[in-house]
Amino acid sequence: MAMNVGPASEDGEEQLNNTINTTPLVDVMLVLLIIFLITIPVVTQSVKLELPKERNVPTQTKPENVVIAVNRDGEVYWGLERIPDNETLVNRLKAEAVKDPQPEVHIRADSDVRWEPVGRVNVACMRAGILKVGFITEPPAGSGSRM
Repeated sequence: MAMNVGPASEDGEEQLNNTINTTPLVDVMLVLLIIFLITIPVVTQSVKLELPKERNVPTQTKPENVVIAVNRDGEVYWGLERIPDNETLVNRLKAEAVKDPQPEVHIRADSDVRWEPVGRVNVACMRAGILKVGFITEPPAGSGSRM
C-alpha cells in the first residue's frame, strides 16, 4: 500500500484531492444542534405566571384630582404648595377622602428621587383611606398615537 504525494504520474494515476472533506463536520454540527434544541427547554424553566398586560390609558385630568409632586430632594408638594411634614399630608388627604365621589391622587415623582419619599406619600394615602392612587409617568419617546 503506497501513497503518492507528488504530482500525478504519466501512467494515469489520479491526482491527490487537496480539498477538505466537510461531511464529518456537518454531521457533528447537526448532532450538536439537536442536543442544544433538546436541552434548552430544560434550562429555561420558570414559574408559570400571568404577567400584567401593558396598557396606556391617558389620565383624565379633573379639577377634583389631587396632584402630589415629589421633587429630586424628596420635598412633597400639593399642587404648588410645599407640605412641611407627613402628618400635614395625611390630614389634608383625610379631608379629601371623605368627599363623594372620592378624588384620585396622582403622584408625580422626579426620576432621580429616592423611593423613600414616594413610599411615604403612598403610605399617607393608605392611612387617609384614599382608594385610587396613580403614578404619573411620561410615555417613552416615539410612542405617540398614530392615526
